[in-house]
Amino acid sequence: MSEIDDLKAELKKLSARATTAKMNLHDLSEELPTDWEKIPAVAQATYDAHAALMAARAKLKALEAAAG
Repeated sequence: MSEIDDLKAELKKLSARATTAKMNLHDLSEELPTDWEKIPAVAQATYDAHAALMAARAKLKALEAAAG
């Protein structure tokens, strides 16, 4: 597999993680004020998942541009 193909496969995994994290944050918000103390941890996990996804997307874009 090429680096681009590997990155596309990784993007699928990162996208799934980001979606799960987003839903966890959404579910937590609907349950408030129950478990309010979990907000920082769940928010950080969501931020980290989306940051990794955005970084991978940027890397893929750069690789595809370089490949022409």
